[in-house]
Amino acid sequence: MDFTLSEDQRQILETVARVRKSVIAPNAMRWLDGAFPHDNMAALAEIGVLGMAVPEEYGGMGANVLDTVLVLEEIAKGCYVTAMAALGEVGVQTRIISTFAPENLKRKWLPAIAKGECILAICMTEPDAGTDLANMRTNAEISDDRVVIDGAKTLISRAEEAQLFVVFTRVGGIAGREGIGCALVEQGAAGLEINAAHHTMGGEYLSDVRFDGVETPRDHLLLEGDSLRTLMHAFNTQRCLNPAICLGLAESSLEESVKYMRERRAFDRAIGDFQGMQWKAADMYTKIEAGRGLLYRAAASADPFPDPTLAAMAKIFVNETAIEVCSEGVQVHGGYGFTNEFAVARNYRGVRYGSLGGGTTETLRNLVGRRLMERLDLDSGLLAFGGL
Repeated sequence: MDFTLSEDQRQILETVARVRKSVIAPNAMRWLDGAFPHDNMAALAEIGVLGMAVPEEYGGMGANVLDTVLVLEEIAKGCYVTAMAALGEVGVQTRIISTFAPENLKRKWLPAIAKGECILAICMTEPDAGTDLANMRTNAEISDDRVVIDGAKTLISRAEEAQLFVVFTRVGGIAGREGIGCALVEQGAAGLEINAAHHTMGGEYLSDVRFDGVETPRDHLLLEGDSLRTLMHAFNTQRCLNPAICLGLAESSLEESVKYMRERRAFDRAIGDFQGMQWKAADMYTKIEAGRGLLYRAAASADPFPDPTLAAMAKIFVNETAIEVCSEGVQVHGGYGFTNEFAVARNYRGVRYGSLGGGTTETLRNLVGRRLMERLDLDSGLLAFGGL
């Protein structure tokens, strides 16, 4: 096994790191009030990384999931809000369009996504159906050459900025998992209402979105009923990209902590000379590297979407250990760590989202445990399980 990054990967990361240091990190405080980081997104579009999920024939990079993980991790080191904004362009939304949309819609939307001219929002969570997607109430009825959508979504990222919504919806009123499909809705559609009602501790706004008889063309219904399994298989991409952001926040907190340990003095010594502080740094680094190995392995399994078990385990572990690392970063900085001027405070606020979005860690534990009970062959053992 070779864990060395390729030359192409290193070049991409060096380019993103330059943008992070010169544009993203110095302005991270600007976005805590809920403003959308348009300036940062423009800088990322200029270097091409917003098109990572867009195939090359449509003007994108056609990057794999692992490369996308690497880039989101680097962006997150500079700013949680910007990383979450970029996630909307490089994540499952774009991959659903590039995989399932008809050719005319691919040519319409994918080049715009790559150029940063089309912001996407994915609409899954409902007021009474978060993790339990099979009980969603939003419904789409097919009427000749149109699809009419009624329902409500909540806690939707980027909704006020989005030009295009990827909507998980029931089709034809069919109950249960068998009725779930996916449709595209354009901003400005009659009956589409957006209310940025929820200002998060990470900084960005999440919105309530209502569909009141919203009409969208028939070819905008990308997947019809009984597609939940297909959609969730694609969603395993998000279960790698979410922890990539958490990993980047944890790395930032460790780097900031080491810097602070070297500069801050107590009892006539740098606090980094004390064994207790060195142990904190060692534990932070160990957790980061353990999470990195699990996450990169899950991302590398994508064909075209990651292995569900590996993605779930990576998300569980990185989400939870990143919270621990970012919390220690605050502790290392003492009272300063509790102020927004220090990156460790912003990292801690942002990283708390990870275990909530994209499938809670409790739900993913159920998935991993169930797969072990159902599929583990005790003759071949664990080394044959989970994609090996």
